[in-house]
Amino acid sequence: MTRDGGVLDGFHIRQVPGGIGTEVSDFASEWDDVRFATRVWERQTDDGHQVGLHVHVMRGERLTDLAALREFLAEYHERDPADWPLTEFPHGDTAGLHDDSQAFWLAAPGVAVNVLVDPAQVDRGQLLSTALAVAPVGAPGRT
Repeated sequence: MTRDGGVLDGFHIRQVPGGIGTEVSDFASEWDDVRFATRVWERQTDDGHQVGLHVHVMRGERLTDLAALREFLAEYHERDPADWPLTEFPHGDTAGLHDDSQAFWLAAPGVAVNVLVDPAQVDRGQLLSTALAVAPVGAPGRT
């Protein structure tokens, strides 16, 4: 079962995977001249809280193309770009990249979206379905 995730910084999150928490929080932050609008879904556990899904809408001049976005996210997530196996996937009229826990794409020069999941709660198919369900508000056929 999936549910609507609402609108975040101009993007409609039309699908949230079933089984993740229902506690939702929004945050605004900035890192290395890129502004983030973030929505997080989490659930309470015996040990505190467990995050199942993050959606980041990122805005910054350095996000010029998919390669620049990949480089930025490698730095942000502290990943070795040479040891980060990613697979391309189509997202609308553009391409994105994904692994087992995140998917990202450039929505327009200077604007990108990053969807991250806890792979113990959400499988790769659900990750990609969620990523593909994120669209700019007002896009044809979408709200």
